Amino acid sequence: MNKCLAKVLTVTLLALTSLSINTAMAYPGMQKKDNGTAQSSIDRISVLPETYPIDVVPFSDANGKPVDFSQYRGKVIMVNMWATWCPPCVRELPAIERLASKFDKAQFEILPISIDLNGKEQVEPFLKELGMEDFTSYYDEKQQLGQVFPLDTIPATFILNKEGELIAFVRTFVDWDDEKAVELIQSFIDKPL
Repeated sequence: MNKCLAKVLTVTLLALTSLSINTAMAYPGMQKKDNGTAQSSIDRISVLPETYPIDVVPFSDANGKPVDFSQYRGKVIMVNMWATWCPPCVRELPAIERLASKFDKAQFEILPISIDLNGKEQVEPFLKELGMEDFTSYYDEKQQLGQVFPLDTIPATFILNKEGELIAFVRTFVDWDDEKAVELIQSFIDKPL
């Protein structure tokens, strides 16, 4: 009886293992990558098949004035959630600044938003220490944007179309100096309203 039970369990486990491998391979991104080509971190960006409306949730500028995404309608905006205590976030900042300089501000705007609890009081000296005193950051000390964006992982970048709808996101470090980043952003800018 034990040998029979062992054979049944072995066959069942093999069948389940085969099924789980096939099921896992069916999900997007689960397929093996071609090891012969280098992967770009830009490939981590998820472009949504449909736009997703975003509620108006305020954050603040360096003067403490409330800001929200509706003020940027007509432009593609890239929202980058970051914090001073997050090494990958800090690593992205210079590249984000360089990316912004490659586009016309009338068409594209980058909004780096710090979630540091002490806001400007903590961020400005930190940026000065990095030699980035001219870097413009926004603030969301109370993480109110968590109502519309998942903030459990940072850095997190959310790209909104000219209508203020979510069209793409990535929740990890990205090399924004990659030429593919410019191509992707330009493709969003070139989409008609």
